[in-house]
Amino acid sequence: MRYDLVDLQLFVNVIEAGTITGGAKATFLTPASASERIKGMEAALGAPLMLRGKQGVSLTDAGTAVMRHARAILQQMQQMQGELQDLGGGTKARVRLLCNTSAVSEHLPRLVARFLKDHPAISIELEEDSSQGIADAIRDEVCWLGVLSDAADTAGLECHAFRPDPLVLVVPEHHEMAGRRTIALAELPDSEFVGLGEDSALQQLIARQMKRSGRRIVYRVKVRSLENVCAVVGQGIGVGIVPTVVAQRSSRSAGIREIRLLDDWAQRALMVCVRKRSELPSHVEKLLAHLLRPPQGT
Repeated sequence: MRYDLVDLQLFVNVIEAGTITGGAKATFLTPASASERIKGMEAALGAPLMLRGKQGVSLTDAGTAVMRHARAILQQMQQMQGELQDLGGGTKARVRLLCNTSAVSEHLPRLVARFLKDHPAISIELEEDSSQGIADAIRDEVCWLGVLSDAADTAGLECHAFRPDPLVLVVPEHHEMAGRRTIALAELPDSEFVGLGEDSALQQLIARQMKRSGRRIVYRVKVRSLENVCAVVGQGIGVGIVPTVVAQRSSRSAGIREIRLLDDWAQRALMVCVRKRSELPSHVEKLLAHLLRPPQGT
């Protein structure tokens, strides 16, 4: 039974994407080529690895076993590449870093840019996901490390404090609530919201919390960035929920006021999590150490 690394990477990508087409795109293959490779893997094993359906693909028992070993092999290859890069082997080491909306938009861009400037032989694959999705991905060995909210279930992971990241309600500066300093979600009068797209991890969190509180969230408009949320709110279009660091930076230019949310879910902090730091490849350890340095100016 022979599987090459492209087969293994394709298989992992198909399962993560949920479709053969999505997995093929992530592996830079045509859907037809990807389908033939999957069929070849199944023929070599003598058993189906996945079930195809209208809702996408799902793993069989055999597929679950292959998935576990494929991830381990690909992680070891990444570790070898990192170590060879450190020894001057000339290979390009890559780190897959998963992060939530606030981390990817606010806290990581400059940190990542500085790291890449100092380490030209290392590349970073930065992806947004929900905090719980990130924790699960680290446990499942989909990635080495992630930046996520402390509200996620991180059992079994090593977690390191990163940045405080509370959420606040933003309203136009002349809004009827503009004079308030704090508010609980249950107190919020019926309001139209300015939000991010449905693929935003932060927007998914807000929608879940609104539903749990028995409230229905009505969007007036959805925009592509947290800064745009503040800018549109400042025009009197609605209210929004953003990290306090965004609200503070945008308050004057956007014409908004921030109101601290009293709900526990909004009192969050960001963490950098790994499965086991002692097992990290050297290039991933370098990124972790870089992220954990105290912010400049503190």
